[in-house]
Amino acid sequence: MPYCSPRFWSTIIFSLVLAGCDGAPKFKSTDITGVDYGRSLELNDHTGRARTLQDFRGKAVVVFFGFTHCPDVCPTTLAELAQAIKQLGPDAQRVQVLFVSVDPERDTPQALAKYVTAFDARFLGLRGDAAATQRVAKEFKIYYEKRKTGDSYSVDHSSQSYVIDPQGRLRLLVRPDRIAADLPADLKILLGETG
Repeated sequence: MPYCSPRFWSTIIFSLVLAGCDGAPKFKSTDITGVDYGRSLELNDHTGRARTLQDFRGKAVVVFFGFTHCPDVCPTTLAELAQAIKQLGPDAQRVQVLFVSVDPERDTPQALAKYVTAFDARFLGLRGDAAATQRVAKEFKIYYEKRKTGDSYSVDHSSQSYVIDPQGRLRLLVRPDRIAADLPADLKILLGETG
């Protein structure tokens, strides 16, 4: 019977091993390696310094778009990002979180500094004028829209985070409900790719 032969089972096992060894990392988050967006970002940080993605080469970068008056997803996401980064131990120094404001009217440098550093002193808030905000949001395929609420307004926006590897390539899309479960392991893989 051919199904009982050692050669048959050796061939099956060898084939399964090869199928699992395609060399690509096995991320928990959505692997978007090779997409043609998320390649540039030019905004000022909350200290007033002009920033680009090249400033963070050598680090894994987590990019999240939001606003300081956000009542739910933004503070939750930033808190979970802070916890995920802490789980990396000493490697946390090799990760930079960038919070990109989609509300440049209200998110002054001072407001951003107070907001993002409340979650982690290493986090940077980024902002630009309306045109710069629109350019960066378009580059990262982020939806945002101002919505009138009484005498004020809120901003509806996309809630995913992106992860850029230490070589500056956009690699991962992280859903907000998966940060705690997926991001620490994914960051360890990306940081391990560069030593």
